[in-house]
Amino acid sequence: MAQAQPVGPSTPATTPSSAAARALQAVTVAQGLEHPWAVAFLPDGRYLVTERPGRMRVVQSDGRLNPPLAGVPPVVARGQGGLLDVVLDSGFAQNRQLYFCYSQPGTGADAGKNGTALARATLNADATALQQVQVIFEQQPKYDSALHFGCRIVERMVNGKPDGSLFLTLGERSQYKEEAQNLRSHLGKIVRVGKDGSIPADNPFVARADALPAIWSWGHRSPQGAVLAPDGQLWMHEHGPQGGDEINRVQPGKNYGWPVITYGENYGGGKIGAGITRQNGMEQPLHYWVPSIAPSGLAWVSSSRYGADWQSSLVVGALKSRMLERLKFDGDRLVAHEKLLPGLGQRVRDVRQGPDGWLYVLTDAPDGQLLRLTTTAP
Repeated sequence: MAQAQPVGPSTPATTPSSAAARALQAVTVAQGLEHPWAVAFLPDGRYLVTERPGRMRVVQSDGRLNPPLAGVPPVVARGQGGLLDVVLDSGFAQNRQLYFCYSQPGTGADAGKNGTALARATLNADATALQQVQVIFEQQPKYDSALHFGCRIVERMVNGKPDGSLFLTLGERSQYKEEAQNLRSHLGKIVRVGKDGSIPADNPFVARADALPAIWSWGHRSPQGAVLAPDGQLWMHEHGPQGGDEINRVQPGKNYGWPVITYGENYGGGKIGAGITRQNGMEQPLHYWVPSIAPSGLAWVSSSRYGADWQSSLVVGALKSRMLERLKFDGDRLVAHEKLLPGLGQRVRDVRQGPDGWLYVLTDAPDGQLLRLTTTAP
């Protein structure tokens, strides 16, 4: 297992700012978005953005906001809940299919409760409405909670080709943290499902009667960043409590420890559980932060826009520290780490690499922005 490396002024892996970082600038693409949560890139150069209160809208390439799309289902827009991630299908140019996740209100016996749900839909030809909306996964059990929904979606690729399945990160709903260690619960897990909601036959727990078959990995807290590397590996980060935010390269069937092991502590101080950071059978993070930065959004840099040293780096958004950070690994070893745009002063909710090779950022605010990160570096 990898040796975790805390952030601090003496961290050996911390590097001086790269030329790209020194020249980095945030250019406003659009503003007036209410707590935007996720951005996807339409083939015609426009952007598809979710707003947490329950709206999805197209943003024109010149920054003009289209009216909200029709067809978005009701969401529980409370606390951290609402309309959250959205991704386009790899075949969107042909099928106009997309996937989104949200805090879904319970019905029947679950009335008054809520949970993370994953849906697929078709964007109509003039990009004004979602059609054929179908929920393909519902987190169980549901609870009355406004916290820790997770809700990042990644389409899985094998040998560079889509395999017909999706990863979805799921939070443990905060006050129900022990559920992250319960394989009969979806809370605190990453799940993998087919694009039609089916269970892939090669999921790690599919043959176990004591586990839910959608589970891919477990022991997570509040994962709000996930991305697939070009080699098909799933990378993710998750919020720690007070300290202990983590980056992990997720392996099927592995237990990532929450809340049994953590590098954080209770809010206000005091150990969590036994106060331990290691236990046999539980994975160590590749990197963790103390104090917390509250990570949200995660991008893998494959473009040459920022220079060769940025390629194969992860860029993490930070809600609490109101900036971004770049990290680069050689296997399990962190070899470069730098802070980006420390003067940004805005909560970063999403980070994505666009088709043009630039990084795009959403800021979490009542008047949120879509930013393009450019550089004047040669």
